[in-house]
Amino acid sequence: GERIHAIALRCQFRVEPARRRYTAEEAERLFDLFGDTSRWGDTVKPMQFSNLAVMVQGFTGSTEVDLPVVCTYDMEVAAAKYFHSLDDGEIPLLLLFSGTVFTKGASGFSVEPVPWHKECTYRLPVRVWDEMMDQYFPNSAWIRMHRDTLDALQRYKARRALPTWDHALESLLKEAGEQG
Repeated sequence: GERIHAIALRCQFRVEPARRRYTAEEAERLFDLFGDTSRWGDTVKPMQFSNLAVMVQGFTGSTEVDLPVVCTYDMEVAAAKYFHSLDDGEIPLLLLFSGTVFTKGASGFSVEPVPWHKECTYRLPVRVWDEMMDQYFPNSAWIRMHRDTLDALQRYKARRALPTWDHALESLLKEAGEQG
C-alpha cells in the first residue's frame, strides 16, 4: 500500500435516532426532545454528539486510531438527554470524516483531502454509555439552572434545614404531588 506520512483527521459524531425502536417508557422520556410519538416522523432527526480532531501518525497500508470523544452528563445537551432516556439496546451513531492526507513519494510531499463520502456507522451499546456515566457520575446526574433559581432553592433548603440538594428537590416534588 501507499505510504501515508500523516493525516489531519476530523470526525463528526451524529446520533441517528430514527435507526432504532423505542419502548413506551423510552418514548415518554424522549417527549422533551421529539414531542409526541405521532409526530416522530417529522421530529426525530439526526443530532450532533461530538466533533474531534486527531493527528494520525504515518503508516503504510492501513492503521487503527483511537478517537478521544468528550462525553457529558449535561442534560441541556440533546445527545446526553437522548442517551439518558434509553433503557437498553444500541445507540445508532454515524461518523463523518474529513481532513487532509499527507503522503510522501519519490517526487516529494503530496496533500489531498479526505473525501466527504468517507463515513461509517457504529452501534454503541447503551450499557457501555451507562457504565461510563456510572463510573464518572455514580448514581447522580447534573442539571443547569439560572443563578436566581439556585439562590431560591438554597433559601428553601436552608429555611427547612434540609441536609442535601436531593432532600430539597424531593421535598419540592412531594409538595407538588410528584413523589410519594
